[in-house]
Amino acid sequence: MTKQTLLKKEEIEIKIRELLEQMTVEEKVGQLNQVGPSPVGGFEITMTEMEQMLKEGRITKEEYEKNFTVSSWNNRGKDVQRGHIGSFLGIRNVARCNHMQRIAVEDSRLHIPLLIGLDVVHGLRTIFPIPLAESCAWDEALFEKSAEIAAKEAAATGINWTFAPMVDIGRDARWGRVAEGAGEDPYLTSCFARAKVRGFQGTELSDPDRIAACAKHFVAYGAATGGRDYGQADMSPQTLLEYYMPPFEAACEEGVASFMPAFNDVNGEPCTSSGFLLSELLCKQWGFNGVVVSDSGAVGELVAHGTVDNRADATKQAVEAGIDIDMSSMCFTEELAELVRSKKVSMDTLDEAVRRVLRIKYELGLFEHPYVDETLGETLYLNEEHTEAARDAARRSAVLLKNDGLLPLKNNMRIAVVGELAANKKEMLGTWAGMGRAEETMCLLDGLKERGVEITYAPCCSVTGVLDLDALKGTVQGADVVIATVGEYADMSGEASSLCNICLHGEQEKMLFELERMGKPFITVLFNGRPLAVPETVRVSNAVLEAWHLGSQAGNAICDILFGDYNPSGRLTTTFPHYSGQCPMFYNHTSTGRPTSEIRHSCKYMDAPLTPLFPFGYGLSYTEYQYSDLKVTEEKDRYAIEVIVENIGSVAGEETVQVYVCEKCAKVVRPVRELKAFGKVFLQPGERKICQLFVNKDSLYYFDMQMNRIVHTGPVKFFVGHDSTCSLSYMMQDQAK
Repeated sequence: MTKQTLLKKEEIEIKIRELLEQMTVEEKVGQLNQVGPSPVGGFEITMTEMEQMLKEGRITKEEYEKNFTVSSWNNRGKDVQRGHIGSFLGIRNVARCNHMQRIAVEDSRLHIPLLIGLDVVHGLRTIFPIPLAESCAWDEALFEKSAEIAAKEAAATGINWTFAPMVDIGRDARWGRVAEGAGEDPYLTSCFARAKVRGFQGTELSDPDRIAACAKHFVAYGAATGGRDYGQADMSPQTLLEYYMPPFEAACEEGVASFMPAFNDVNGEPCTSSGFLLSELLCKQWGFNGVVVSDSGAVGELVAHGTVDNRADATKQAVEAGIDIDMSSMCFTEELAELVRSKKVSMDTLDEAVRRVLRIKYELGLFEHPYVDETLGETLYLNEEHTEAARDAARRSAVLLKNDGLLPLKNNMRIAVVGELAANKKEMLGTWAGMGRAEETMCLLDGLKERGVEITYAPCCSVTGVLDLDALKGTVQGADVVIATVGEYADMSGEASSLCNICLHGEQEKMLFELERMGKPFITVLFNGRPLAVPETVRVSNAVLEAWHLGSQAGNAICDILFGDYNPSGRLTTTFPHYSGQCPMFYNHTSTGRPTSEIRHSCKYMDAPLTPLFPFGYGLSYTEYQYSDLKVTEEKDRYAIEVIVENIGSVAGEETVQVYVCEKCAKVVRPVRELKAFGKVFLQPGERKICQLFVNKDSLYYFDMQMNRIVHTGPVKFFVGHDSTCSLSYMMQDQAK
């Protein structure tokens, strides 16, 4: 049942004005104060970490002594009653959400409800694949559906705001947070951004099944130097505008309710205090009128950046730049009222920030419907519809990287399973797994048992441990085929999980080498949150399935693929390097005067292959597709691309048709290829279809050295096919001629 928006926009603005006239300065500041369970955001941390933060001076003795236990949530009630807190993050309990809302609505002077946020990144209780995995489905309907289900479960828990989607471009596999985004391409990530905003928010924010979305991290967080989280991003303005900005602009155009600036600085200016990014570009040029929330503690961290001397100056810089809500740093609470009274920050600046916060609360319908039915969630979590959607998303997200004919398996095979991750339910969920529970998760071993196949299992080797060779030999001895599971733990990717070495850890690869020596045919299943540099793993394996961290239904989805119930259709959205030292590695790099080739004096490493281990867009199937008869027709505002795609194999399957362009004779150096369109086509064996896709002319733009935006009118070469290395091409000559 959809609740109607009770107030029109004009009426909302009148209500906001009336509230502002009644509010004290402290109550106004309170609306801009967001409180969480720890100094680093919406999740609790260990006492050891707290002690280290105290030692480093990142938290005060008072903060340390609060201990951030459940009792601290209860102690916040007094602050809510006084009107000194406008929003929470990190509450994962519907009763506590209602309790805090009741204090705000019934016991505070002005009865203003709370925003309650959580990082609902890829599910709340029904956990979908991590975003990097899900992006490999290349399916906007799927992206939207998973966000819609996540919103429904979150709303039933009392959460009305998610800090998602993350739409950072991730070109460096060492950066842990590549797991949270849609890969390395701005076009695909823009499609992902739009779909996620639609899924979370729907057409009306006041719908009880929808929540407010937040586009993060604005901007270039994924370009941190060396892939080190929170590090600086130093790049040309052209690269910033052409590659890192588009997904955020797409989210803005789709009507995203909020933005979150990145922790990092861009070319020396912290995003949290950048008036150019937050006021000039986001609000004035793009027309954004929603809420801007800092990342956790980011306002206080301006002092560490060195652009201010103290927390008062940090508060002034942030609020004047365009920060509306201070997440967790308490800088606004401690400093802003005095800054306003001393006229160092204008009342108009404060009022405008409060106005935006109140507006989103009205748009969410919180003034009319602040509470949630506490019995609703249990009827929604992991229901049949949600579980089946998670299973479908998981099997569409997995990518078959190698198959010498061993797959699909037969049910009557004697199967040995090795590797800790085959039986580890928790690690299937991945980073930022909402309120997902291990006991509600299907691991690979569960999926195999549910199918009733004959298996023997032993861990043999953990992710970071040593190989038990005797256990390995005993486990695989009588097997027809082996499934070897290797990869990363969930907390080895995500925030604060950057890695210098993106190879397999521990003795996992040694286990695979031993299997090769035993002569046993084996499938390697990879569980990971980033691209891995695993050339030797690929070499020794008969088949390799990239399973990522697939969520609640990981085990069932993987079995669907391994046994041929589902023909794998996932395609990589991120480049896999051979070695860690090749990072950052991405497909849409610019042309060079001496392109990569076998000769010494070219753009290549002397000690690494010319091509990546697996290119962007790559993925195998249990059938084969053939492309022919490519035609490109110029229309008024776009190009129409037609190509015949034929299934020349013996199994029905779904192909992702990808269109790339290369702009010739431009005023500045352009990328060797850029994705500009894609589409899905399902084909029976022997079936052929004409696939038609379109590329808008105004999408072929770039910025020159004077930062003029130029729509390309010169020759354009189109490439169409299965991945970013496709060779079927068509040259469209200069439009001006």
